[in-house]
Amino acid sequence: MALKKKSKVSAEFSMSSLTDIIFLLLIFFMLTSSVMVPNALNMKMPGKSNSNVTVDSKPGDVTIRGKSTFIINGRKVNKRDVSRKLADLRRQNGSKKLNMTLSPSDDATHESFVFIMDLMQKQGINCILALEE
Repeated sequence: MALKKKSKVSAEFSMSSLTDIIFLLLIFFMLTSSVMVPNALNMKMPGKSNSNVTVDSKPGDVTIRGKSTFIINGRKVNKRDVSRKLADLRRQNGSKKLNMTLSPSDDATHESFVFIMDLMQKQGINCILALEE
């Protein structure tokens, strides 16, 4: 006597649970991305202006060479003394806005470049980037 199986294996797959999971993941990533604040420098990009700008004196110069060689107005300064030197220049300038050019060499690291840009922003110094082609 031959017995027949009454239950057959179904090859269908229910997509409803998968779409629920994807929807929840989408909501999670949307919420977490709006909570994160990027840690970036506030840079002023060059643009067109109708006002005339007059500069009273020649801007100072900061040159970066290698990983930790900084030259401020022609004098070599250690990395730990750069902040103090920029603060001294800011105080000497008085109430006028201090402008300085930043000239990184080809072997300057991104770390040292961002280090100087961050210090200049904290001191309220306008940074003018001077690059060679």
